[in-house]
Amino acid sequence: MNNPEPDQPEIPDAELSPEARDVLARARRSFGISIGILLLGFMAIGFALVYRAMRDAPPPDLAAAVSVPAGAEVVSALTLDGAVQVTYRAGGAVLLDVFDAGSGALIRSVQIGAE
Repeated sequence: MNNPEPDQPEIPDAELSPEARDVLARARRSFGISIGILLLGFMAIGFALVYRAMRDAPPPDLAAAVSVPAGAEVVSALTLDGAVQVTYRAGGAVLLDVFDAGSGALIRSVQIGAE
């Protein structure tokens, strides 16, 4: 053990009384518990910051407009998994067009018909 004051004699741990050892053990235990609680608090603050940063993330970009044929009657439109799905009637057919949500480009067109 290093002695911070050179003029004082160093007392080895073997010369401590049992009461002094008990006090030191209690102090060490208390210090360990305090440090554990402090670390849990820092972890909780870190988790809260990460949660808040992820929650406040901006929404993904959506296309300003998608186009369907002229004279078509739109039945429904919804966004799902980065795509805009538009169901419409054109003439006597019902069609489902899937557009990219970011650019508005047509990905797939499916004709829906009755058998």
